Amino acid sequence: MSVLLLILGLVLFVCLVIVHEWGHMIVARRNGVDVEEFGIGFPPAAKTKKLKSGMVLSLNWLPLGGFVKLKGEHDADTEKGSYGRANIWAKSRIMMAGVGMNLLTCFLILTFLAAVGMPKLLDNQFTVSKDTKTSRNQVLIGYVEPGSPAEKAGLKVEDRLTSFVHDGQVFTAQSADTLPDITKRFPGKTVTVNYVRAGEAKSVTVTLRGTKEVEDSQKTDNPKGYLGISPTEYTLRRSTWSAPIVALGLMWQFTVATLAGLWHAISALFVGHTAEASAQVSGPVGIFVILKNGSLLGYQFILMIIAVISLTLAIMNALPIPALDGGRLFVTWVYKLLHKPLTQRAEEWIHGTGFAVLMVLFVLITIVDVKRFI
Repeated sequence: MSVLLLILGLVLFVCLVIVHEWGHMIVARRNGVDVEEFGIGFPPAAKTKKLKSGMVLSLNWLPLGGFVKLKGEHDADTEKGSYGRANIWAKSRIMMAGVGMNLLTCFLILTFLAAVGMPKLLDNQFTVSKDTKTSRNQVLIGYVEPGSPAEKAGLKVEDRLTSFVHDGQVFTAQSADTLPDITKRFPGKTVTVNYVRAGEAKSVTVTLRGTKEVEDSQKTDNPKGYLGISPTEYTLRRSTWSAPIVALGLMWQFTVATLAGLWHAISALFVGHTAEASAQVSGPVGIFVILKNGSLLGYQFILMIIAVISLTLAIMNALPIPALDGGRLFVTWVYKLLHKPLTQRAEEWIHGTGFAVLMVLFVLITIVDVKRFI
């Protein structure tokens, strides 16, 4: 099941880019701009088909999203049906159409999740308390202390703890806060820990640390617990009539968090802390790892991550970053307001430089992701 969810997550991730480009295509055609090609994936082409409208629909070998090719994409193009010939407002609508589609996708996914079970990822995650109920609460292992009873017993991060058994007594792990109360009942004793890993129920016997060892460690810089783990929770909360409101509130929360993280990364980059800056974001490797680990938690978590990625794509493409949609539109508006022509050479230099910088950051982030996750 987790493999299928991982595949679903990867397919949906690719679809986010396709939906983004589809928005550009639809709005471009509605504003009189001819679309020469709409591609799923990136070249080389595996199969192409020319439609009656003259647009080429292509299926390409590199499954990394998609693209749309408009006629006369440079601002200086003046041929009929070209993007360059469109007025500034039409260009604005075309450039921001991808952002709009990603925002809409995020809203629809979050509304669906709010109705069926929204994962709680933030401590102060937005919700309408009068219309929200907890539908699931699981205790997971967030950290395993090296050399601890938990590590010796083979327990791992993301194992879902269900219960502890000692002398026929069963204690259910209902929350992360109650877990220490359970383990301190049996200092130095052997208990059976029941847990779930990758959807399979398992059990293992663990001899907990003694009271003296735990109490002595509290006086040091390395305090220890009886089992030697840090628990976390995976909670799902459901809403009814307020599902769209919850979606909008959460979109605002994640937007603020994303912009704050981006500002922190840029600030670190400017002072030369490149490793710290790149650690604030994740590239394809990081996204794959997140989807892989999240597939163990169920489809709700996968959809939540896809929604957040869709929102992030919208935010990044709305910012005035050269080579991205917002950057292209920003440059166009600047030249328009200055009453200066944006030549093809100037446009290619600006966005070519921006693209080169983005590729350097992409490589840097990928290297950090490989070191962090692999």
